[in-house]
Amino acid sequence: MKSKAAAPVGANPAGHVPKVDDDAFVHPSAQVIGNVRIGQHVFVGPVAVIRADEPGTKGQVRPIVIKPRSNIQDGVILHALGGSTISIESGTSIAHGAVVHGPCKCGANCFVGFRAVVFNSTLGDGVYVGAGAVVQNVRLRASAFVPPGSVIVSQEAADCLERVGKRDRQFMQKVARTNVQTAKGYSRLRGPKAGG
Repeated sequence: MKSKAAAPVGANPAGHVPKVDDDAFVHPSAQVIGNVRIGQHVFVGPVAVIRADEPGTKGQVRPIVIKPRSNIQDGVILHALGGSTISIESGTSIAHGAVVHGPCKCGANCFVGFRAVVFNSTLGDGVYVGAGAVVQNVRLRASAFVPPGSVIVSQEAADCLERVGKRDRQFMQKVARTNVQTAKGYSRLRGPKAGG
């Protein structure tokens, strides 16, 4: 019996491996699998799972893309239905224990709170999803505020949401800044890049 060579670390069955910017930080206990693209100064916390491995009907595995200065905190799960994708735009925070399941797009400078669930939805720029909220099958306009514990599963409910207030916006900005600094700090601990 022939022995098979081991798959590359992080490879999915289609052979994709993650592409992680040199200036990003992925905690060693995080699992980043398959067609994942992680940008500059992104922080991926302990035991996060980012898994782009489920093929669509034509066998394609679409990417999970995390743009620069975003953060994927401890215990977050990012995964997408076969043939769909997740896009996390720049400066967005996905907080501890949240689940973002594609198809999904989170605009720039969003905040998805602790243990919130976002599925098959589009979040405009600057959206705040409170702790424990559920957002499913909707489009949220820019700067929409989803109160903690809310269940937003109809477009009518989504369209009635208020805008993010000043205090919550300041919190969102602070979280994003802090996590960029954390990613930079861990990158410094790794030392200089090879050849540089």
